[in-house]
Amino acid sequence: MKNILNVVILGSGCAGNTAAIYTARANLQPLVLEGHEPGGQLSITTEVENFPGFPDGIQGPELIQHMKKQAERFGAVYRHARVVHADLSKRPFHLELDHGEPLQTRTLIIASGASARWLGLPNEHKLIGHGVSSCATCDGFFFRGKKIMVIGGGDSAMEEANFLSRFGSEVTLVHRRETFRASKIMLDRARANSKIQFLTDTVVEDIYDAAKGHVTGVKLRNLKTNEVFDREVDGFFVAIGHIPNTKPFASQLDLDPDGYILSHGGARTNIAGVFHAGDVQDRIYRQAITAAGAGCMAAIEAERFLESEGH
Repeated sequence: MKNILNVVILGSGCAGNTAAIYTARANLQPLVLEGHEPGGQLSITTEVENFPGFPDGIQGPELIQHMKKQAERFGAVYRHARVVHADLSKRPFHLELDHGEPLQTRTLIIASGASARWLGLPNEHKLIGHGVSSCATCDGFFFRGKKIMVIGGGDSAMEEANFLSRFGSEVTLVHRRETFRASKIMLDRARANSKIQFLTDTVVEDIYDAAKGHVTGVKLRNLKTNEVFDREVDGFFVAIGHIPNTKPFASQLDLDPDGYILSHGGARTNIAGVFHAGDVQDRIYRQAITAAGAGCMAAIEAERFLESEGH
């Protein structure tokens, strides 16, 4: 077994990278495991215009690289690996990586994020960042005066449709059923919005890009009549939820019914020495700046925890 590490950070998005910057500056020599999606959600985001300090905007992957470079400057080490098993019942914590290597660490910062649920359509992933998105507050501005489609039937879909109506010339909300999971107040608000139209009992079968490299329309099918028809759209927003990346900790950490980490104050979990940061716990804001702030909090908590134990 190798030497015991002071800090292992799971995830390399805004939360993980910020935690790495702070713990590295504290001379804790953090190891960052980049996870199954290095860079997190920003790695598949094109223009980021709402992160402070970049008045002209910045490409998502470029912002992540800046953060990583900054953390490495202070001594953080990055590895392409993810945790498949964790034993948090004793300290130091024992982690097993996807290629079988074991690690031991005194503290653990879980910043592994939440992965957007996608529809699994043929062109979906190819067009992420080119008209396909899972975040209205991130990308809505780019569709000012354009036709927008939102997929989903819960509160998130209603909220995204209402938000996008500020920008789009029209918003079409598509749901596979006639009834909605959304709360009455959210559904009523969306129905009262004159810019939003509903297509129920309908599914999306494909997204068109007309060889232009960006969304130009969709192929739809009515589940009751089996009628197949096309609709011209410029923006395609999938709002069917997220999956928090907490599987290795499911039986050890306190999680809500959807798998998000439950906070025990600040960045603390129910296990001393294990901290959370970013979308793995935050199911409300899910922004780059809030994730970065959470990474800072987790790093300071870890530093203070180690200091209290004499490390």
